[in-house]
Amino acid sequence: MNRIGAIVAGALILLMLASSTLFIVDQRQVAVVYALGEIKEVITEPGLKFKLPPPFQNVVFLDKRVQTLDSPETRPIFTAEKKSVVIDWLVKWRIVEPRQFIRNSGVDIRNLESRLAPVVQAAFNEVVTRRTVRGVLATEREQVMQAVRERLADESKAFGIEIVDVRVKRVDFVADITDAVYRRMESERKQVANELRSQGAADGEKIRADADRQREVIIAEAYRDAQKIKGEGDAQASALYADAFGRDPQFAQFYRSLEAYRASFRNKSDVMVVDPNSEFFKTMRNGGGAAPAGGR
Repeated sequence: MNRIGAIVAGALILLMLASSTLFIVDQRQVAVVYALGEIKEVITEPGLKFKLPPPFQNVVFLDKRVQTLDSPETRPIFTAEKKSVVIDWLVKWRIVEPRQFIRNSGVDIRNLESRLAPVVQAAFNEVVTRRTVRGVLATEREQVMQAVRERLADESKAFGIEIVDVRVKRVDFVADITDAVYRRMESERKQVANELRSQGAADGEKIRADADRQREVIIAEAYRDAQKIKGEGDAQASALYADAFGRDPQFAQFYRSLEAYRASFRNKSDVMVVDPNSEFFKTMRNGGGAAPAGGR
């Protein structure tokens, strides 16, 4: 039993020793082997690797994939016209010199990002101050990003990294200028709206005046045509009356007397006192020659 226990204990010791001397390098990582606090070896190839057990050697892993650094804060930058703009940017980078990276920033990526951010901001300051607002916003946006990348290419070597890409996410005016721009845009839009309303009112008055003129013309032409038709009707009626009255003068006289009576007695309560021997009652008295001699 003691022999078996010794064998098991020896196996455990060998297993612990092997676990402290063997390590696996992932294809996404870089392994840095330390020997008594100094960098002994940098391993970039993936696979199973060997080292001395602690405290003789230790291993540290670094991520060699492309990392992203976003602008930590937005600071105003003055353009060539002395106008203040705010730029949000991002930088893509990766470790290419692990030794230099560790010497400069240690093994924590956050240390590198805190030191790299001011360098990137300074590069943007230098590039943007040479250009106008229009150039930064539109016409020279690509040139700005390329110029910043070229400026960072040399400085990034001191950090042991490579700048893969530089991008501008947003360019805007500072809050005070933005409010002023919005107020100016609002004023311009109101001016345009007022001009359109005035033009619309003028066009409306013109249309209404034209419609009134056309209405007056139509009414006048209709009245003219009505009077013309009425005159023609009156002429035809007069001709018919003249023809009818010419054939029978007594009937014409009788008809005129009836029209006179109709005009005189419009209401049932009307009363007229006249001489029975007057011409007004001649027809009624004589009956147009057709009434009896003693008629009343």
